[in-house]
Amino acid sequence: MRVRVYFFAFYRDLAGRDELELELDAGATARDAVAALRKDGGGAERIPADPVIAVNEVAAQLDTPLAEGDEIALLPPVAGGTSR
Repeated sequence: MRVRVYFFAFYRDLAGRDELELELDAGATARDAVAALRKDGGGAERIPADPVIAVNEVAAQLDTPLAEGDEIALLPPVAGGTSR
């Protein structure tokens, strides 16, 4: 099955692109997609094995099953701000 992966901020820098299409076996999970990305090389191996993700624009866990045409977004950690 094919899914589309979107990279944001720091992850875009690591992957060297904004998005890509990924071919996965039927029954794959978001964790499988991340593992495949990390094997791709070109800097993507530095993406953490457990990033924050969204599947089809909804926050998701890595054990989320994927289906043909799903979209996965890798969301980098956010830091900063102030507390009052």
